[in-house]
Amino acid sequence: MNLGTMYDTPRPVGGPDRRAVLEVLTGAFMADPVVSWLFPDEDERRRLQPRFYESLLAHPAAEAYLVGGQDGASVWLSPAAGEPPHGEPGEDPREVFGGNAARLLTLGRLLAHRHPRDEAHLYLACMGVAPARQGSGIGSALLRDRLDRAEGLGVYLEAGSPRSRALYARHGFTDLGEPVDLPGGPRLWPMWRAPLTPNPTEQENTR
Repeated sequence: MNLGTMYDTPRPVGGPDRRAVLEVLTGAFMADPVVSWLFPDEDERRRLQPRFYESLLAHPAAEAYLVGGQDGASVWLSPAAGEPPHGEPGEDPREVFGGNAARLLTLGRLLAHRHPRDEAHLYLACMGVAPARQGSGIGSALLRDRLDRAEGLGVYLEAGSPRSRALYARHGFTDLGEPVDLPGGPRLWPMWRAPLTPNPTEQENTR
């Protein structure tokens, strides 16, 4: 597989094409430990996951990317200094998610305490790869594409499994404090990649 081909180059999507992002993420996270904790019933998980991702895409600064037809997808946010990571609250989660809302609210509360607030940054809100394509480098392609354009910003995310934590570590992320343990559920690792310092030689060459 050649991740340098046009087929495998992450591309920004918007409007109606964002439906494909919802489908990719829903399929990618059906067996994910954190999502399974949020939505224990499998039918509910399949039905409600898109509503959760829609709330991310509704953020005014949301960026969505796809690889291939529906091989992988990512959603990035760009919080300003002092801004809540997901913007202003929207719908009452209890009206949308019913009995699952309490776990969603718990997750949001625990992670909000760990989210950087002192500086503008990029936030990888969600990234998933279709089950049949996992392990083929698509996650790395999605990461590299956006990290290469971070333009001096720090980047924050929460890794939801040891495997994803290892992937992010390979791309320069380090643990940001202690992990977060969900009540009766799995562990998440807040991670941070510091802003990259421009190469002095490159700066000199541009003067």
